[in-house]
Amino acid sequence: MGGVSGLFYSSVPVIVFVLVNAFFGLTAAIWGSVGSAVAITVLRVVRKEPLQPAISGFFGVAIAAFIAFRTGSAKGFFLFGIWASLAYCGVFVLSILVRWPIAGVVWSALNGTGQAWRKDKPSRYGYDVATLALAVIFAARFVVQRWLYNSDYTGWLAFAKIAMGYPLYALGLLVVVWAVRRSDKRLKALAETEPKPETDAEVEARLREKYAQTPTPEV
Repeated sequence: MGGVSGLFYSSVPVIVFVLVNAFFGLTAAIWGSVGSAVAITVLRVVRKEPLQPAISGFFGVAIAAFIAFRTGSAKGFFLFGIWASLAYCGVFVLSILVRWPIAGVVWSALNGTGQAWRKDKPSRYGYDVATLALAVIFAARFVVQRWLYNSDYTGWLAFAKIAMGYPLYALGLLVVVWAVRRSDKRLKALAETEPKPETDAEVEARLREKYAQTPTPEV
């Protein structure tokens, strides 16, 4: 949702953290990553770009930096994102089990299309598949990055965080687009087959025709 610029901006604090940590140590890396996040937020304000991605990114970097400071380890910078991936995976799977797949809920909320898709079983199944695809992405991020964390591969953690971020989201989005188009096509077809409600003028004309055809009783 941050576009191409969001991809670049979200990568900068991570790259800064790893590079500064390699040359100047953990404390400098923490301040460098937070400083780069602040600079990105200011730049977005100056350029009048959407602030939501910058603000959420800043808080994400701040939390990651705080954990790295508390653990005294550079790899702690990635700990919040690792467990967040597991939490997201759980929420997405749970939404499927309760028959409110997040892919469909979020899409209909963003586009104001309502919840008609939930009444159509094939449409809901498509959104189940899309939501499951996103859950698999978060699960893969957790498994890979948790293994790198336990193995103390801080540099590879940074690479995995970037490589398994927007690129994998793009693949998940393709599945969501498939589900949306499939559902829209079905709902449109169902709407065309349903009888349309009569207007007041049509009701009045039908009643007049009915009364005109009714024979007048003899006295």
